Amino acid sequence: MIYTIEKIVQRLRPLQSIVRFDDTIEHILTDSRSLSHTKHTLFFALLGESGDGHLYIEQLYHHGVRNFVIINHIEELAEKCPEANFIAVSDTLRALQRLAIEWRNAFQIPVVGITGSNGKTVVKEFLYQLLCDSYNIVRSPKSYNSQLGVPLSVLQMRESHTLALFEAGISKPGEMERLFPIIHPTIGIFTNIGSAHQENFNTLAQKIDEKLQLFADCERIIYNMDDKDITDGLRRAGLLGQSRGWSVENKEATLFVKKIETKEKVTEITIAPLGTDLVIQIPFVDQASVDDVLHCIVAMMVLKPNFVEYPEIFLRLEPVEMRLEVKKGNNNNIIINDVCSNDINSLAIALDFQQRRAKEMGLKRVVVLSEIQQSGLSARQLYHNVADMMQPLAIDHLFVVGKEMTRLQDYLPDHKISYFAHTDDLLAHAALEDLSDSCILVKGARSFQFERIIDRLSYKVHQTTLQVNLEAIVQNLNYYRSLLPKGTQCIGMVKANGYGVGSYEVAQSLDEAHIDALAVAVADEGKELRKAGILSPILVMNPEESAFDTLINYTLEPVIFSRTLLERLCAKISKQGFSRIAIHLEIDTGMHRLGFSPEELIELVDFFKGNNLVYVKSLFTHLAAADDPEQDAFTLRQIECFTEANQRFAELMGYTPLRHILNTAGTERFPEQAADMVRLGIGLYGISSSGDTHLAPALRLRTTLLQKKNILPGDTIGYGRKGLLPEGGTIGIIPIGYADGYDRRFSQGRGWVSLRGKRCPIIGNICMDTCMIDLTHCPEAEEGDEVILFGDALTDIGELARSIDTISYELIADLSPRIQRVYFRA
Repeated sequence: MIYTIEKIVQRLRPLQSIVRFDDTIEHILTDSRSLSHTKHTLFFALLGESGDGHLYIEQLYHHGVRNFVIINHIEELAEKCPEANFIAVSDTLRALQRLAIEWRNAFQIPVVGITGSNGKTVVKEFLYQLLCDSYNIVRSPKSYNSQLGVPLSVLQMRESHTLALFEAGISKPGEMERLFPIIHPTIGIFTNIGSAHQENFNTLAQKIDEKLQLFADCERIIYNMDDKDITDGLRRAGLLGQSRGWSVENKEATLFVKKIETKEKVTEITIAPLGTDLVIQIPFVDQASVDDVLHCIVAMMVLKPNFVEYPEIFLRLEPVEMRLEVKKGNNNNIIINDVCSNDINSLAIALDFQQRRAKEMGLKRVVVLSEIQQSGLSARQLYHNVADMMQPLAIDHLFVVGKEMTRLQDYLPDHKISYFAHTDDLLAHAALEDLSDSCILVKGARSFQFERIIDRLSYKVHQTTLQVNLEAIVQNLNYYRSLLPKGTQCIGMVKANGYGVGSYEVAQSLDEAHIDALAVAVADEGKELRKAGILSPILVMNPEESAFDTLINYTLEPVIFSRTLLERLCAKISKQGFSRIAIHLEIDTGMHRLGFSPEELIELVDFFKGNNLVYVKSLFTHLAAADDPEQDAFTLRQIECFTEANQRFAELMGYTPLRHILNTAGTERFPEQAADMVRLGIGLYGISSSGDTHLAPALRLRTTLLQKKNILPGDTIGYGRKGLLPEGGTIGIIPIGYADGYDRRFSQGRGWVSLRGKRCPIIGNICMDTCMIDLTHCPEAEEGDEVILFGDALTDIGELARSIDTISYELIADLSPRIQRVYFRA
């Protein structure tokens, strides 16, 4: 619990407030796309370069949020949202920071504040790994170190915590003055100083002095004594007396490092903290990690002096997942994605990472690099420094983007370099397509949009389209709502790209229709929906361990179906510093696909009671044969089994998660068993597995008659000569084939299309990109005519599916992305 609305009004002293009811605030929301909890949530409508949060207030209100901190329009918003509380302030970000200051002042635990140009997150995470067995630690999630990230981090503090680790990053003067009272650290760590954001400071000394404001009240300050600039800054600030440094040069340092020896996969650091040599091994060989660990050793001397008794803990350090993301590429390439920033310090780290990875895998080294912005150096000096960094490295090809990058040719005459003025120029060039067997580092400043290089998309034109009536989809949602008991929630299944229809457009329509939740198959699908602005809760039905970061970053709610997956997710959440992540438990009641057995479910109770990392938002099961009346006895046994398991779990847990059992077919046939939620899939598109005739058709697959041909008696048609018109006749060629996902089993008359209101069979074998139709009964057809493959009265998709012994789902889901989707409302 943070505060009540009444107390927040007292703390913020707003310009105006409209408080209709007092509410206990448990969740702070600043990005509408991260909406996870609707009750007890306070939304701060931030106004800045990234957008205006006020634009999303009504949408959030319709999703159930009832508390808002705003800048203006209080009367207008209060009228549009009659059940909401509004607090009007002059600056919502400042208000959030004031609230965080009040919250921080209530705690007396040690608080470590970490600043510097690089390494803040790594030092924080290394310290967490080293101290988590001794302290209950709250820390900045990932790299939450900005004017917004810092207050959000501090507001996570709870009475149970015994240590806090918070980062602070700045880019211009005046910012640390605002962060200092929010963190108010008792221990400070200054990681290093570099050129990042130097353009906003007159001198390096000015930037150091700004960062040191964080440590004004610190009892201890930890730093690298060998860095003269930081040492001079501490002296200017009068902070040397409480500073504790490490050094490889000064034997009088708090931590004198006698030797650093790098081996194949470990580094041995020899120190003498108590007058006796102590060798610490760490599982890293890069210099940046060594420096980060040395800062941690000094911090351990303050927070856990007996660490010298078990130095082996350092060998258990795990690498921190930062921006250097490795992806598999085409042509046996691997890609190192570092497109979030580009400064001279992080470039050195990225190049070192690439050189080691390429050597390990025996790959060529390719670098794609943008201009380095905001360095504070002249272009001549900056690129001379870059060249000095690259000169000794084995780089097979360097692609550079930006007008200033031509300066590198003066300093790297022996390197193969390709120059491009703009990112578009590089994307239009064929050179990237020819790369193979390479380790490719892609590193660029945000403004160059190098994401387009990594996630390259190609636009394809096709005469075949899938028409999607979004209004019909909403109509079908409302029809299902009419079947259900009042208050039953609906989950819209938009997995597999919305069954092949297009997940975003369908999700947007359902979101606007106030769907209670959406469900996707994998985390990347949910990520794209969040990036597109979808606010509804999103379940991920098949979460993979490799996508845990995506789940956390985009507030996606994973379905958990095994103990192993649960434990690994909790380990990831713990490492990232988050808590109370919503999960959904799948119970196997007879489907025998994924899920816990009822007995395994009960065994999880102690696990959930023993941690605060996740909470069970819902329990559900899959019905194996809800569409088959002959299997109703089995279906009812599944429902009974689930109900018993849920009741027992709820009794032991002390609360009742939401329950959902019914899919589309179950909703049509057993609406009285709806529980708390239902999952709607294929029925939203107007396709009923139980023969319900109340649904509105939402999909139409159509193409164009490309050509007409006259066939002589005895001539054959298509591959394998399987098409035959014994008496001759007319055929038509249409531009769709099995590469478009049009099922080859429709060949030789098993499938048909609709043309000018007449049914025309498929003749011969379906080809990769085309197929042929028999126009014997439609001689009036002309080239350019519309051809319907499914979606009108003559081409019922259920009947077509049965003709080739499959289901409607498959016909839709198999449709290729190259078929253009056209969305409309009618």
